[in-house]
Amino acid sequence: MYLKRSAEEILQEIIAGDKVGIILGARQVGKTTLIQHVLRKQEAVFLNFDVEVDKARFQAAAGLPPAEGLGSLGNPRVLVVDEAQRLPEASRIIKGWYDARLPVKILLLGSSSLNLLDQAVESLTGRNRKLTLPPLLFSETLSSQAWATSRMPRDQLLRHFAPQLRAWLQQRLAFGAYPEVVLTPAPARLLRELSADYLWKDVLQTGLIKTPDPIKRLLLLLAHQVGSEVSVNELATQLRMARPTVERYLDLLERTFVIFRLPSFSTNPRKEIAKGRKVFFWDTGVRNALLNAFATEELRPDIGPLWENWTIAEIAKRNALLGAPAELFFWRSRTRSEVDLVIKQQDRLRAFEIKWSGRRARSRAFRDAYGVKVETIGPENPFVADLLEA
Repeated sequence: MYLKRSAEEILQEIIAGDKVGIILGARQVGKTTLIQHVLRKQEAVFLNFDVEVDKARFQAAAGLPPAEGLGSLGNPRVLVVDEAQRLPEASRIIKGWYDARLPVKILLLGSSSLNLLDQAVESLTGRNRKLTLPPLLFSETLSSQAWATSRMPRDQLLRHFAPQLRAWLQQRLAFGAYPEVVLTPAPARLLRELSADYLWKDVLQTGLIKTPDPIKRLLLLLAHQVGSEVSVNELATQLRMARPTVERYLDLLERTFVIFRLPSFSTNPRKEIAKGRKVFFWDTGVRNALLNAFATEELRPDIGPLWENWTIAEIAKRNALLGAPAELFFWRSRTRSEVDLVIKQQDRLRAFEIKWSGRRARSRAFRDAYGVKVETIGPENPFVADLLEA
């Protein structure tokens, strides 16, 4: 079953444009499935650089004059190169083909920005358009449910299907939003397999880490600390690692789309925390797999931080899809007043407390400092990604 995605329109714009498309996202997030769906009526050739035969075929084509090289691949209308980061010179070769104005649309797919994005920025400056594909948004997961018709307006869904939405939200909090996980009858088993080694395959293939054990130990600590400020010094002490090593691991995990970091918002370092960081998982299912904690009950002990991670990730996913038009922060004063999420979009600020229960938090300090009312995000409306303006 194919789950319709909002990224389809963006991808169609990229294909219709005159630049090389770069589609980035974690493994198993649905990049190839999305491309195949959008290109189902077009002549396209797919190469996967995880497959040595495909890599050799591309390299053989690269050794020929551009037009002949494309001919050796069948003169497709669209050439899709999956796991493009596996061949360091791919971006340089693609640049040559692009500059030769060959009649082909080229799409580069990567599960890691470690090499592909850096190479593309250098080789394809001004010649590319990027799309970051995150796990499914909550609204996208609903197409797997017979009761949730896509034509029904959100307000009617909330009015007529509130119990179903609440139950589905609890499923997504527990198991996340990887497409195959949403569709499988055994999500916990699939998530355990993903979190065992597969998601960190790109990290291991950099050669900077010999085994996944240090990464898993770090991730386990981060999973327990979701919603709290993260101290790299404390992580280094607990893991018995050097601080630069922990920083490098965090960077690797961020660039392979496992985690993302939320900086602190501050215009007055004397009164506010200016250098703090929080770490969140792009997918709460991956976080829960690390802890082997898949309970779907509202009374699970970590429901507060889990809801905060899920909410901020939903908004971060939509921000990534839109090309990051907004900046996301948390805020804390030196007197320990706190706001969970601050969204800065153009010249507008919005601030939010994220609470699973109906209890409202004290938010006067941020309002007094910035003249912005602090809103509360609760589970009664799970379409939180809509808070971000397109």
